[in-house]
Amino acid sequence: MLLAQPEFGRGAPSFGAELELYIINEQGAAKPNNAVLLGLMNDKQLTWELNRFNLEYNFMPVMQDKAPFTKIKKQMTDLLSCLTDSAKNRQARILPIGILPTLQAKDLGLKALTGLPRYHILAKTLRSKRGSDFHLHIHGEDVLDLHWPDISPEGAATSFQFHYRVNPDDFAAAYNVAQLTIPLVLALSANSPFFLGRKLWQETRIALFKQATDYRTQYAVNKHFPARVFYGLGWVRKDVYALFAEAVCLFDPIFPVCSQENPFAQLRAGEAPALSELRLHVGSIWNWNRPIYDPFDNGHLRIELRALPAGPSPTNMLASAALISGLMRGLQEHVIKILPEFPFHYAEKNFYRAAKYGLNACLFWPNLRTGKLQQRPVISILKDLLPFAQDGLSQLGIEETEIRQQMEIIHAGMESRMNGAQWQINVFDKLIQSEDRQTALAQLVELYYKQYQTGKAVHEWSQKI
Repeated sequence: MLLAQPEFGRGAPSFGAELELYIINEQGAAKPNNAVLLGLMNDKQLTWELNRFNLEYNFMPVMQDKAPFTKIKKQMTDLLSCLTDSAKNRQARILPIGILPTLQAKDLGLKALTGLPRYHILAKTLRSKRGSDFHLHIHGEDVLDLHWPDISPEGAATSFQFHYRVNPDDFAAAYNVAQLTIPLVLALSANSPFFLGRKLWQETRIALFKQATDYRTQYAVNKHFPARVFYGLGWVRKDVYALFAEAVCLFDPIFPVCSQENPFAQLRAGEAPALSELRLHVGSIWNWNRPIYDPFDNGHLRIELRALPAGPSPTNMLASAALISGLMRGLQEHVIKILPEFPFHYAEKNFYRAAKYGLNACLFWPNLRTGKLQQRPVISILKDLLPFAQDGLSQLGIEETEIRQQMEIIHAGMESRMNGAQWQINVFDKLIQSEDRQTALAQLVELYYKQYQTGKAVHEWSQKI
């Protein structure tokens, strides 16, 4: 009924973001004191995260603006400066990074969980459904093979989540483009090459988040039931309803909370229904591109892009956000020609290849002239798509100066073949020549912190040790 209303969800472009952060001590190790910093900051937009050494900040959305990425970057820079000042008073520091390289097993476990009931309900429910320890198996340059009794390793993965408002009629095309192109942006943004001392994937976060919360039994795996963290099951054919129906059909509710609202009565009264149960349920399913219904502004739809890591700098995060926004709009009219020649299975393969190999990945991509899938270097595909991203940003009403600035950052990252993960790997490989592994990781965090504080994009960061 809601989607059938002609005026539902229509509105100008808007953009929003959430950023998850690490709290570290003066030695570069995780410091579990989010409660103290929340109290010091007294900012309603600063919130808890799963583990006590993490925080999350929800930035104010930017509506119909000519330079939205610069404005969110300004919010982010101001926040990080303010948080850094508050943390100094408690011998702590704030770090945006996908996974903290110095994190150790002793930092995890139930004692690491923030003391809010919802996190403990989540941990207890997922563990109960699985009936045994969670199995982390990630094969990179090193191999991680670990059984762990709770979900605290999930909190090791911190993200930059970007929200893109879309009109309901455009949802299917925009969502399919997001699924198609997020591997490219993930390769460019990777920033999580280390976990528990091991060098794994360029964006280890992708594998870690899925495995750390995967409650499926062997029976469910054999039957190909999806994990609660998943890429998707196919291209969207018509509209967002298919994704919400899929979420209700495939996954049991984790939080048994019911509201007294009557959505049909709210609709008849001309109000946007809250749909509280649906929103709570969808919020406990971690699609890498998540569909969002929000009753704000008389109801609207968004796509929450969840695959990108925190860091390495506000400049890089907002340039990546500009790139995916431009692609979603710029390819929206073209995607219908691409999808028939691109089975969804290969898009999913691209996602995991990009997470594993970053800018060194070769991805499947359709050749529209021959009608065949090819395997091409990710940078080659990105270069072909940059004009579409620029055109899409222009269609979104972004001013030329903003487009040029954001695309210059993207272009420089491609030309230098540098993302946060590659920078960390390059510096670690130098440090390990003269230091033991734990010392090298600690020095890596210090050098990363120093470079992050320059405010420069990662391709400009010094690699001197």
